[in-house]
Amino acid sequence: MLKSKLTLRVGFDLDGVILYNPARIARPLIAQFKKIFLHKKKLGFYYPKSPFEKKLWSFFHRSSIFIAPGFSEIKKLTRQNKIKAYIITARFDFMKVDFQKWVKKNNIQQVFINCFHNQDDEQPHLLKEKMIKKLDLDIYVEDNWDIVQYLNKKFPDKKIYWIYNICDRANNYPYKFPTLQKAVDQIKKIT
Repeated sequence: MLKSKLTLRVGFDLDGVILYNPARIARPLIAQFKKIFLHKKKLGFYYPKSPFEKKLWSFFHRSSIFIAPGFSEIKKLTRQNKIKAYIITARFDFMKVDFQKWVKKNNIQQVFINCFHNQDDEQPHLLKEKMIKKLDLDIYVEDNWDIVQYLNKKFPDKKIYWIYNICDRANNYPYKFPTLQKAVDQIKKIT
């Protein structure tokens, strides 16, 4: 149940939520591969260690190039003081410079109260859990199904919105949306 507030506090993931990323379609396939063939049952994400891995990781994140439809509605909601919006991205600290350039280039600081990246290189789900608590968010919008499930268990009193993709759309979940626009439309209904 959402707290009674005049202004909702809403967090948004970056890659796959604010930024449309066509490569995200492979995420559920990779997750299934890890579970089936590598027997990875515990939630955990790989951290690139070598300079080559970090360059490759940064290159893949550059596929998040288009601001997703729905972003202009977020701008309107923040201007009308209906939501206080935050970006919480799990991008590791070695991608900080690219992230800050993107924020500056797109005047993101005019829309979001603050933009957080993973400066301590924490596991993404743990970073997001910590930030949801710290910012006392009412809603968090995420595209990674594993993280959505984790956060939903941790925060039964908050709404974790999920932007699904074609490969994992069959998963049953009450707050699932095909696009950022559809998630923002739902946020508008409750503001």
